[in-house]
Amino acid sequence: MTPVIPDKLYFKIGEVSKITGVEPYILRYWESEFKLVKPYRTKSNQRLYRKKDLESILKIKKMLYNDRFTIAGAKKKLKKINVQDNQLPLNFSQKKYITTLHEIHDEMKKISDMLSKNL
Repeated sequence: MTPVIPDKLYFKIGEVSKITGVEPYILRYWESEFKLVKPYRTKSNQRLYRKKDLESILKIKKMLYNDRFTIAGAKKKLKKINVQDNQLPLNFSQKKYITTLHEIHDEMKKISDMLSKNL
């Protein structure tokens, strides 16, 4: 059962511990082992986790506790997943933005050429 993550910007380590069911000392350890978990640090060095961090923690917890991965195995799997995510084809909206950017570039080039002719 996936826990519900409240709609907040930042979570303190105690809140993260309650939501994920992972002790704070384990969260601190995972922070040193997994690049996915990077809480923001305040001036007083307090950790503030984002929703993305909580999702990563839940993914790591599932891999370690349910799927019985070792730390090294989980790191490899997460790295493989990350590489695959970066190689996905562009979706429709991304293609639309790229096309629009090319159109804007072409228009700017035309304007630049017109201005250089008038100078």
